[in-house]
Amino acid sequence: MNIFESIRKDHDTQRELLDQLVQTTGDTDKRDTIFKKLKKELEVHADAEERHFYKPLISDDMMQDKARHGIAEHHEIDELIEKLEDTDYDSSAWLKYAKDLKEKVEHHLEDEEHSFFQLAGKVFNQKQKEDLAKKYRSYMIENL
Repeated sequence: MNIFESIRKDHDTQRELLDQLVQTTGDTDKRDTIFKKLKKELEVHADAEERHFYKPLISDDMMQDKARHGIAEHHEIDELIEKLEDTDYDSSAWLKYAKDLKEKVEHHLEDEEHSFFQLAGKVFNQKQKEDLAKKYRSYMIENL
């Protein structure tokens, strides 16, 4: 498995959790469980991605701005998660923030999968792609 396949697998998990989250209502155990699982998934994924994907790319002139943009989007996602944490589950604002989070994360995933990955594929050779995937996956397993 290469780094792109490994990251995409986690993106699919995030999409599924986001879909489930915006289907929840009120102050329920289900909403709490899904939100906490999604929050952990997004946090660990962002850390792993920044360490084992963005960091090796940031020194490449062609990828520097893209890597910085991706990291900035991770921070925007963190801010939306904080808003959700500071809002009561049964508040009408909570679902709005959850939908904003879904939109922001899905935009970020699309950016990565449809432009960033193609450009990054030109920077890494096959061995690097596989080595990065191993490091990324190990980090995910250790921290989830």
